[in-house]
Amino acid sequence: MIAYFDTFSGASGDMIVGALLDAGLSIDDLRADLAKLALKGYRVSSGVVQKCGLAATKFEVSIERHAGHPHRTMTDVTALLDESLLSDAVRDKAQRVFERLAAAEAAVHGVPVEDVHFHEVGAVDSIIDIVGAAIGLERLGIDKIVSGPLRFGTGTVQCQHGSLPVPAPATVRLAEGFPVEHTGIEGELTTPTGAAILTALADSFGPPPPMKLQRSALGAGSAELPQRPNALRVLIGEEDDAASARVAVLEANIDDTAPEIIGYTSEVLLAAGALDVFAVPVQMKKSRPATLLTVIARPEDRSKLEEIMFRQTTTLGIRWREQSRTTLERRSVQVEVCGEKVDVKLGLLQGEVVCVSPEYETCAGLAREKNIPLRRIYAAARQAAAKR
Repeated sequence: MIAYFDTFSGASGDMIVGALLDAGLSIDDLRADLAKLALKGYRVSSGVVQKCGLAATKFEVSIERHAGHPHRTMTDVTALLDESLLSDAVRDKAQRVFERLAAAEAAVHGVPVEDVHFHEVGAVDSIIDIVGAAIGLERLGIDKIVSGPLRFGTGTVQCQHGSLPVPAPATVRLAEGFPVEHTGIEGELTTPTGAAILTALADSFGPPPPMKLQRSALGAGSAELPQRPNALRVLIGEEDDAASARVAVLEANIDDTAPEIIGYTSEVLLAAGALDVFAVPVQMKKSRPATLLTVIARPEDRSKLEEIMFRQTTTLGIRWREQSRTTLERRSVQVEVCGEKVDVKLGLLQGEVVCVSPEYETCAGLAREKNIPLRRIYAAARQAAAKR
């Protein structure tokens, strides 16, 4: 299952959990899983509220008066998760979120990660939000997450350190490297907890992915915004064939890099998961000869492949876009050539084999071993595959 978080009005921890409850997560199941944490002094509830005329689910964490908001370190939070009876998947997700928060807080305050005290993030309600989000994703069978941009408001927000600008410093730090949008709306739209959950757990950021939509849901925030409902929408469905055919196309014009560097970079990109890499000679302004380096990749791999391109070449910028592609059904088989196994990729159209493509590496290895021309190995592999 795939979930798209439509962040049209920002995101917070309670909005994320509220959206998952609205999408079908049972509050009783949530309570049962949260009870696996050695955490006391709280109650959780949910109910339907109105946000600009839209019905949305509001998730509430009520703290008992004597419970307070204890200060916790990252070590304390990790121990709390490790000693719980939560599933490995839930613990892993929650741990990843807290690690991002710890790194952001450490950077903002200029202290080592181990010295960060989560006076707010480590409080009971925030732990419930983070662990609750991880529980909801597992309970609903979500195995892929796509998020809209992190949307920021303006103004100030009160915290233990005083009045801080919106977005909060920790939110800004968490957003580094991710798409953001400044809305100009007064108020805090994306909180540190919301930013941490999405940046830690989302597989990619961008427009809604192609899916067979099964349900949509709204999680309510606490604010009342004049311009739009303070709510987070989640779209949940099954990824269809079109979704798997979405690719990211990265391009860079490079005019001052040696050809062998381009070749080496192509090898590194392919090893890192690029689906294809190719270089085309082009002529840039002032008649400068150059190379157009193009990378086709899975959308979720875009950031790491961009980093490789920046580090390995002299390009100052990379153009990128997402595109759909139509692909044949693919099947891999092994055939026997000269007494050895050779891998062959078949392309099928409506069940009919229309493309037979021997794998280069196994064919080349056999050609070297037997001292046979590679074209003869290819021909024999195609003939053997055609008989299957």
